[in-house]
Amino acid sequence: MKVAIIKYNAGNIYSVVNALRRLGIEPLVTDQPEEICSADCVLFPGQGEAAFTMQYLRQRKLDVIIRQLRQPVLGICIGMQLMCAHSEEGDTDCLGIFPTEVKRFVPTEHSQKIPHMGWNSLSHLKSPLYKGIKEGEFVYFIHSFYVAQNTFSIADCDYIQPFCASMHKDNFYATQFHPEKSGRVGEKILSNFIALAR
Repeated sequence: MKVAIIKYNAGNIYSVVNALRRLGIEPLVTDQPEEICSADCVLFPGQGEAAFTMQYLRQRKLDVIIRQLRQPVLGICIGMQLMCAHSEEGDTDCLGIFPTEVKRFVPTEHSQKIPHMGWNSLSHLKSPLYKGIKEGEFVYFIHSFYVAQNTFSIADCDYIQPFCASMHKDNFYATQFHPEKSGRVGEKILSNFIALAR
């Protein structure tokens, strides 16, 4: 089982490496197209700013590579947002895998802090990614931008308003939350993702 993590200009990649190691998998962190394309599954995680990270991907032609992948691909946090068509963060055109928009949270009352940071529950779970996960389980979020609920949603969450916590289209999966920081629930989600490639 060859698992590749796309190396690009985003933070927090190595927490995903450590989470996979706990599952007995030694992933390859790479920005080399041939290594990414030959992997059994690919993770596209990270934290960062949309315009800056898309520029980095385009400079290295990784935007083209990601769109062409046919094995299971999991975008995490900024990875999910970059899989969308456009982000309000820096007015950025993204990969366009999901025909959805990324919007900035707008608080409606003083108690609503941005970024949305901490543990929150998932609802409306579907897809093999959530096999063995119960409705209402908690996962860890940290984000200031969100994707609205849409036809590709496979999990929802509610902060300020209901929003899409996870998406699926063809071989592409995505989570706004961080499974690698979400304890046993996140570990199960990562394990389910790896199982898609077996």
